[in-house]
This record gives sequence, C-alpha cells and structure tokens, in this order.
Amino acid sequence: MDVLWMIPLLLIPLLMWTSSTFVFYFKKCFYVAWMMCLALITIPLCILKSGGRDIENMRIIRFMVRHVKYFLGLRFEVSGWEHLQTEGPYVIISNHQSSLDVLGLMEILPDRCTMIAKKELIYAGTVGLICWLGGIVFINRKKTSDAKSVMADAAKTMLDDQIRLWVFPEGTRNQRGDLLPFKKGAFHLAVQAQVPIIPVVFSSYSNFYLRKEKQFKSGTIRLRILPKIETKGMTSEDISSLSDKSFNLMRSAFLDISDSVTQSNGPLRH
Repeated sequence: MDVLWMIPLLLIPLLMWTSSTFVFYFKKCFYVAWMMCLALITIPLCILKSGGRDIENMRIIRFMVRHVKYFLGLRFEVSGWEHLQTEGPYVIISNHQSSLDVLGLMEILPDRCTMIAKKELIYAGTVGLICWLGGIVFINRKKTSDAKSVMADAAKTMLDDQIRLWVFPEGTRNQRGDLLPFKKGAFHLAVQAQVPIIPVVFSSYSNFYLRKEKQFKSGTIRLRILPKIETKGMTSEDISSLSDKSFNLMRSAFLDISDSVTQSNGPLRH
C-alpha cells in the first residue's frame, strides 16, 4: 500500500520534466486552488480589519497575493513607476490577456485603488467574496443600461471617497498578439469624474503562456506605466478621440515591450 502512494509522487516530477501539457494543467490548477486558499485565509483578516466591504482591504489582498508569481516561475520588470505618484483619484487602464493579469495588477497596485470587473466574478467562491470585500465594482456587461448606471455611480464614488479604479478597456481576455478595440466605459468614467487616465501595458505572454497550445513556462512580464492623460475640460464629445489616443499609445508600447521581452525569454518551443 505504501508503494502505491509513492507512484504519484514519482510520476509528478517525471511528467513535469517530460510533458509541457501536464505542466500547463498543473500550473493552472495550482494557481486557481492556491488563490482560493489565499482568499479563504484573507477573508477573516479583512473582516477583522475593516468590518466588511472596504477598499482598504486591497492592501491586505495585495500583500497576500504578491508571492504567487514565484510559484509559477514568473517575474516582473516594471518601468514608469513615477507616473503612479499622482495625487487624488484617477483611472488606470490596461490590456487584458488572462487571469495572470491579477499578479501584475497586485505588483503595482497603488493605495486606495480597486477594480471594475464582470459581475460573474462575484460567484467565484472564496475569490468572489474577497473581491467583494476589496471594494471591486461589478458590472453586468450584457446590460448596457446597467453598466452605464454603475459607471456613473463609480465616478461619484471616486470623487467622494478619493479612490482610484483599474479598468480593462478591451472588455475581455485577449491573447492574439495585439490589442482589441477599446470599449468606451473607462473613458466615460474618467471624463465624467474629470480625473486623469494612467495607461499600464503588459507585454505579451506568448513567449511563455499559450492557452490553446497548452504551454506554460517560466518567463518575464514587462509592465510599462505610461504618463497620465488629463481629461479636465473634456466632455462626452471627446470620448472617441480620448479612447483612440489611449489605444494608440498603449498599442505602441505593447509592441515595443513584447518584442524586447521575447528576445529576452527566447522563442517558445512547441
């Protein structure tokens, strides 16, 4: 019987060494399970600290999550830190490739900052509950009227409570090697609140993580924080040009840092 227990213990290192598909599923399952366990530990800490839902809980969440990158063999190189040294509320926008974005988000998340996320996330077990406790703003992407109402409330909350909001303007995960066209919600939010936008760009994950090909190696992710874009004096008529400007700046940075990080990590072997 003891010998039977030894077989899986011997097989796991062997499969980790010989099968990239096994590594992919092992890392993915570990990531999800570990994040749920961390959420379970963090929930009572947040309740003890703040008594319930409070953006200050993001400090605890940030602290608890920052080590996860090491287990997955990931590291971050961040440039442009000085652009986050901006007083008062602002909107952060970034490209969105996978659930791994959470690790980069927690790497640079400023104080009094939370996210706007899809409503379905609140039903993700312990992770959904910790997101709620962290003050994350949930929107129903299927109902435009509901999303607009939430954004209007979020703009008021930003000014009243002096908070920052992180938004993924592509609206969905995208690993196609380029940026998807931006939805306008983040820009309506910034203009309505008359607060600056700070673009943050993640380099492409394609040199270490490919979902369809079942590849998940160790790798480096470059994060580039771009200078803020002011919205003071802008109106709803400026939304399209503001979105286009942000898209072009972020796309240029994405292509630049993705090219350099691919050379650094080397090509992904299939």
